[in-house]
Amino acid sequence: MVYQLPLAYLLGLEGVALLRAFGGEHDRGFTEARIAEIRRLLDHPELGGPGVTAERVGTVAGYQVWSRTYDQPGNGLFAFEEPLVDEILDPLPPGVALDAACGTGRHSGRLVARGHRVIGVDSSPDMLEHARARVPEADFRRGDLHSLPVPDDHVDVIVCALALVHLPRLGPAFREFARVLRPGGHLLITDVHHETVALGSVPRMRSAVGGPGLLPAYRHRAADYLTAALPLGLRVRRCEEPGRSAGPGAAGGAAGEAAVDLSATPGPWDDWPWSLVGIVPAATAAAWNDAPAVIVWHFELPAS
Repeated sequence: MVYQLPLAYLLGLEGVALLRAFGGEHDRGFTEARIAEIRRLLDHPELGGPGVTAERVGTVAGYQVWSRTYDQPGNGLFAFEEPLVDEILDPLPPGVALDAACGTGRHSGRLVARGHRVIGVDSSPDMLEHARARVPEADFRRGDLHSLPVPDDHVDVIVCALALVHLPRLGPAFREFARVLRPGGHLLITDVHHETVALGSVPRMRSAVGGPGLLPAYRHRAADYLTAALPLGLRVRRCEEPGRSAGPGAAGGAAGEAAVDLSATPGPWDDWPWSLVGIVPAATAAAWNDAPAVIVWHFELPAS
């Protein structure tokens, strides 16, 4: 079980902001304003509790619920990774493509539009149902990243988007990618950046009975991807970490102000942490500023 308290999250933002100031990114006035803001937060009657206890939910159960709204506007990570996905896919010749952890077929459609024969694999039958309706030209199969239902040396391109964050270890999935990829093939991975996870962006959903649940979210660093990929012969063609120039909800927060909004309420748990960041806009801007949103990898398996 995970205990989440609005006050704890806000104090965490203040702490990250103070660490950045300690490292020289902000001046004395900013530091003093953050400390004053912390005192005001501690006295805020609605932020101190009660918190929410959320259950850890597996991906199959979690995406059963999330599949109903996954394609609706609001997932801000798509805007960071889709332009880079398009840039990498555009020069590649049509072939057999695997959309691994395909979800609702968001990237399967991109691959079909470029002339690829697409196999989509996902462990969630509910997400696959949406994918089949969305991209009827593709061949969708139920399967796991640890055991892909695809023959050896079978595909020319693999796309795996925003999925590896759910795995505690990357090695097994990369071994499967290398197994099914033909020599000369390309592997394109997008994933939630570990800094975004550390700042509290963890997928959440309500269970069938309304209980709060959190999907697993692991913080994989660049070295983790390289440790999994390089021993398999995969070579890095590109790595990007697109991010935010300012924190969510941070507009208008002057860097030195004690800008805590004492009239604000935390809002419903379903909107955390995004309903919280506007309460402390200056600390939010400092904590989230330039934080990468996603990491995008382009690997190639050499032809010889």
